[in-house]
Amino acid sequence: MPMTEDFLRFPHQMWEKVLSKVKKAVVFMDSRCAEALHWSGGAALLLEAGARNLKEFSSFEACAENEPKAVFVVSTLLKGRTIDVIKDIISLSHFQYCVVITTVAHSVHLVANNVTTEMEGNPVFEQFEEKLCEWMGNMNYTAEVMHVPAVFAPVSQQLLLTPAFAHLFPLLFPDLEAINTKRPEKKRFGSLVDMDMNSLPVELQLEIKSLAAVLNAMFEATGTREESFAVGPMSRIIAGELAGHPQAKNRRKTAPNKASIIFVDRTMDLTGAVGHHGDNLVEKILTVLEPLPGHVTDIQVDMLELTSLQRTPHSTNILAPGCLAQTQSPAAQALWETMLTSKHKEGVMEVRRHLVEAASKEKLPIKMGLGRVTPEQLRSYVQLFRSRPGMLESHCGVLQLGLATAQTLRHPIMPRWDACLAFERLLLQALGDSDFTAVLRQLLPLMKPRRGEDDTLILLLVYLYSLADEAQPSDQDAEEEELEKLERELIGQLTLVITQEQHLSPLLQKLTGCDTPEQLTMEQAHAAAEGLFETLRGLSQTRDHLKQLRSVYTASDGVHQATYRPFLRQVLEEVFHPDRPECPDIEYMSGGLTDLLKTGFSMFMKVTRPHPSDNPLLLVFLVGGVTASELRLIKEAVSTHKPGSQVLVLSTRLLRPTDIAELLFATPRLSPDIGV
Repeated sequence: MPMTEDFLRFPHQMWEKVLSKVKKAVVFMDSRCAEALHWSGGAALLLEAGARNLKEFSSFEACAENEPKAVFVVSTLLKGRTIDVIKDIISLSHFQYCVVITTVAHSVHLVANNVTTEMEGNPVFEQFEEKLCEWMGNMNYTAEVMHVPAVFAPVSQQLLLTPAFAHLFPLLFPDLEAINTKRPEKKRFGSLVDMDMNSLPVELQLEIKSLAAVLNAMFEATGTREESFAVGPMSRIIAGELAGHPQAKNRRKTAPNKASIIFVDRTMDLTGAVGHHGDNLVEKILTVLEPLPGHVTDIQVDMLELTSLQRTPHSTNILAPGCLAQTQSPAAQALWETMLTSKHKEGVMEVRRHLVEAASKEKLPIKMGLGRVTPEQLRSYVQLFRSRPGMLESHCGVLQLGLATAQTLRHPIMPRWDACLAFERLLLQALGDSDFTAVLRQLLPLMKPRRGEDDTLILLLVYLYSLADEAQPSDQDAEEEELEKLERELIGQLTLVITQEQHLSPLLQKLTGCDTPEQLTMEQAHAAAEGLFETLRGLSQTRDHLKQLRSVYTASDGVHQATYRPFLRQVLEEVFHPDRPECPDIEYMSGGLTDLLKTGFSMFMKVTRPHPSDNPLLLVFLVGGVTASELRLIKEAVSTHKPGSQVLVLSTRLLRPTDIAELLFATPRLSPDIGV
């Protein structure tokens, strides 16, 4: 029987293959592979395995004459810019031995090189080995090129992330329009559901094929035969690609274990991703603290309070930041699991308990506090360890998580969280009482310069548009005309707000394509606002193709307030329902031709399709990211509906609310960086 532990071991098994090649080598690694390594043990693993140094994968890096061996670890195809960087580094160095490890499978390299026939061996890798020798200047030197799917980051006992696919996001309606413009009029798609793999841009096809190959490798390593299910257009395409993966057929015939995997599009529920109703400490930490440079998931923790340094404008650059990934300390790992999958209050209490235990263990003069945990109290516990090197080393992991919590609780943005939550609840109530235009009009007074709070305005727009279909129906023609007029007014106001900003947030930088306010013109801001609303208009239709799970909203009944119903909870309720009903929206994708034949004969005979709860292990893959609150939701759903069930969450990234806005409004959306 497959266990979650088998899947959690898989990332470490892949890094062991990389480690076997790094002895006496300088390792060059791109940021996405570095992030996966970060959650598996970090650079220390490479150094303990004998690596001489670890450097950024950049054309500006090189090695000295006494460093003859290099290992390159990349998350991209061995094409284009990736090849250029490798060639640049080799030409500036004196290598005699080069190893190139890519996380992209050889089968995807064949497709990228327009090879449609199956070929023996790894000809693309073999040709590249010759190129490496040529660049090193001697064909007798040693070159190795191989594929190792080291893409998973084991963030917790419940969650595996894939930083290499962090920007893979479900298709949106502007994407449909972009694809249709390149197709003959008679062959244009009516909706996102009609699209298939071959209709997608080549870069996106290659990324999906690469993801399917990685998942296949994971199932291969764990001896698992998967039953795939999908909810949403992008999930259907990914699940279909996995089902048809050429190397999976033999595995499915002989694999001793079975598991179900459900792919779910993030766009099925954007309300939960941008809303503030998640009562979770980690979600707040990710929202208010700065990201760790070069990372998608982790954040940086200010460590100055653990030293005797004075706080000055330059002191933050003296110390390396702390982070959330604590792979060396069992106590810190246990604390992190609780913070990630518990309610906010429980998480904070657990942080205090771990700090008190650490201080007591070291016999430090701790003053016990009762009642509510305050950031000042947590800081006072942490500062007991200041300038005590031995103690700092022993409890570094717990101290970093404690500091992250204290810095979050006292952050000036935190009061805004509660204000946003209150306003979202008002909007939820209004949706049951008014038409969409009337509810949207309530945002108009907020459209004024708010000193860096533009991100909040944009998130509120996403929140509201994703619920537009839940509003009270009205005269459709009249409302459409009124809505168009109101949107023009909102676009004008938002344009004015953006141009009056003295500092552009990362979201506004991506939205406008400008790094500073000085670069931004009124025309650019207006075009960005128009593009934003073009995307927003399609958000309410993302569940239109569903038959049963169409709503994430429960209207007020006069006694209870209107509430948001998480889509993921509804999916899990269907999966764990004791009567095992067949949900038409959870589509079985592993049947292929056999399943189509059964469907055709279903009018003559009873056909029983596989159910996600048939197998002992359930994998839930959120395409486009998962929130920390959803991890808690999944844990609670399992304990409520099917205690003891094994459920593992896979996703492209752990989301903060602004991530959703960046992914929704990123341009160009259909060209992921896979190194083509």
